[in-house]
Amino acid sequence: MATTTKRTRFSRRLPDHVTDELCNVLSEKTVFGFNDLFERVFENLKVRNAVSGGEEMLRLRAYEKLQNLVTRGLVEKIGKEYKGTDRVQEASSAYAAAQAAEQED
Repeated sequence: MATTTKRTRFSRRLPDHVTDELCNVLSEKTVFGFNDLFERVFENLKVRNAVSGGEEMLRLRAYEKLQNLVTRGLVEKIGKEYKGTDRVQEASSAYAAAQAAEQED
């Protein structure tokens, strides 16, 4: 007789500050080169005291997260410039929290 165990999944996901700032900046409907975009994100993260790991590591993380947004269709890549689509806020942690709360109701 086989016993089955019910697996409950506990996930404590912390807000992703880099993706949140990318979404905030890209929601302005302005076209950014990566360097300009990163400078805005970096300054906003410094204001929020959410910078850790050094600027170069943060630059790599921001680029990787930006490419993920492009792959998901939330950011449009035009040559070497980036522009947020209407759905860019779907990647923010606030949107994810609202979706989770909506599912619980």
